[in-house]
Amino acid sequence: MATFDEWLDAYDVVYRTLPVTSDLRCPNCGHRTLRLVFTGPRGSGYGYASFWCDTCLEGIHLSRVPIPDGVAARPLDAPAEDRNRGIPDYRIVT
Repeated sequence: MATFDEWLDAYDVVYRTLPVTSDLRCPNCGHRTLRLVFTGPRGSGYGYASFWCDTCLEGIHLSRVPIPDGVAARPLDAPAEDRNRGIPDYRIVT
């Protein structure tokens, strides 16, 4: 199982490629199925990051992260079913 630090390193690589999609391999299983979704207050420029692998369903959740320009964020005040649409119940690495 990949460590939190390995996940954080992968997040940093994927974050730096935004708004382009990265093809980085998952630090846990090696598949190229990493996903990153931001949620935050409208127009704030910061929020939460859900970062996971669609194959092994592991990942991390980060708070108070900057949301890059040109990247859509789900509004924090949206109903939970809209905010969480497409985000699986993945195992959060601590």
